[in-house]
Amino acid sequence: MTPDRRVFALDEGNVAAPAGNGINPVSAVLDVLGETFGVVAEPGAPGSGARQHTWLDTFDWRLNRAGLVLEYEHLRQGGRLLLSRDEVVQAEQPVADWRSGRPQLAQDLPAGPVRDQILKLASPRALLPMATAAGTVSVNRLLNADGKTVAQLIVDRSTVTQAGQAVPLAPRLAIAEVRGYPGQARRAARLLAEIPGVSAAEPSAFLAALHALRRHPDDYSNGVTTEITAQMPASVAVATLLLGLLDTLEQNVDGVLRDIDTEFLHDLRVAARRTRSAIKLLGDALPDGLAAPYAAEFKWLGDLTTPTRDLDVHLLGFGAMAGQLVAASPADLEPFRAFLARRRKREFRRLAAGLRSARFKALTDHWRKALLEVRDADGPARRRGVTADDLAVSRTGRMFRRVVARGAAITPDSAPDLLHDLRKRCKELRYVLEFFAPLHDPVAYRKVVGDLKQLQDCLGEFQDSEVQGHEIGALAEEMLAERAAPAATLLAMGEIAANLVHREAEARADFAQRFPRFAGPAGQHRFHALLSRPAR
Repeated sequence: MTPDRRVFALDEGNVAAPAGNGINPVSAVLDVLGETFGVVAEPGAPGSGARQHTWLDTFDWRLNRAGLVLEYEHLRQGGRLLLSRDEVVQAEQPVADWRSGRPQLAQDLPAGPVRDQILKLASPRALLPMATAAGTVSVNRLLNADGKTVAQLIVDRSTVTQAGQAVPLAPRLAIAEVRGYPGQARRAARLLAEIPGVSAAEPSAFLAALHALRRHPDDYSNGVTTEITAQMPASVAVATLLLGLLDTLEQNVDGVLRDIDTEFLHDLRVAARRTRSAIKLLGDALPDGLAAPYAAEFKWLGDLTTPTRDLDVHLLGFGAMAGQLVAASPADLEPFRAFLARRRKREFRRLAAGLRSARFKALTDHWRKALLEVRDADGPARRRGVTADDLAVSRTGRMFRRVVARGAAITPDSAPDLLHDLRKRCKELRYVLEFFAPLHDPVAYRKVVGDLKQLQDCLGEFQDSEVQGHEIGALAEEMLAERAAPAATLLAMGEIAANLVHREAEARADFAQRFPRFAGPAGQHRFHALLSRPAR
């Protein structure tokens, strides 16, 4: 909120018209101010008249998390983008032919200061319309006894819409200062605050619009956000965690099918992988035999989504890959890009068919029903046996020991598969840590996860380089078979494959340094501190 403006909300049902004469609530407010100031309507004042604006953010609220609000203001011809922080505009730029009701990738915005500030933050996600408000703004001048304008009363009446919903917002009343008369603006604000039905407004119109739609910023996260407690029965805790993962998975299905941006598929896959790991590592805490049949079904889902995601990774990294070329030109890779795009269209059709299939619906419906029965079970069995904290300590410790043992067995001559397997075990350890994060000391948790993340980054670089190198070789052969590979393109792909071999060697050397730091005495001490519990 700007320092020279005080904003209020008007509850029209609670503002009494003077003498019961039926004057509307805004007029009643004007009458109260009119007892102290002259009140003069100012039609045509800057910012007054009909107004429509749409607020935009990514599905996972990246702009909001950075403290930014992106707004598209509809104008008679075109419109403009406004990027604000704390109600203060940081950047703005005009845009033409903008369809604010449709998703649009940040990279597709026209060049300008708003695009420059949000591109890195939002990519590769699309900007989505979170809410649209339309209405009118009127401006009234408040005059002192000498007839001089000492403040402004700005009245914004809007209706907010989103996904077919239309909700009238409480009118927003703003008292704006006029240079040289700050005391008069404060006086007008005090008078407003004393009127029944007038109260301090939401910090921003955007928040007011979201609340009217029963939404709130950060109502989606791709992380593990389910809250569990230490004394919760282990079976209930595991079912609760798995239900949270299922929620995340299902929240992303529509975005995948509409192909809005690549992160919907990424988040869906992560939720599915976490589910598979939870079934493998914690499934025995559920009633006998419940989880086993679903392990195969979630593997099917993982296999279904892999081809499209692999192609997404190639296409997302294409610019960086082309930028590393020295002997070849980036233009030489264009046939490869076109080949990847054609292949992705084909694989995406298969993916969409699978997500629309009866098999996928049965998987999610039956899995949810089974988990709800466990979570909501009542009776003595619910209060007996292993607790969530018992499970957290035993399984996390087991996974840590497994990672240490397998990593210690790796030498400079070990086959790549051993490093790939260690990466999987590290990922499982990371998932177990995330599942039980609410039960651990936050400081100890951050230290352990920080150590583990550095090791995962190293192993991920090794695997990605090795796998992508093989994939580029296989794709080159397929391009040759389809006669879609000019000689210059094959040479450029060969240079990229050589760069990947170099990156793979660097990652392997890095592993030799990182693993001892993770699994050595200091790392083990941090892990034991994480899992220690006060004596009962």
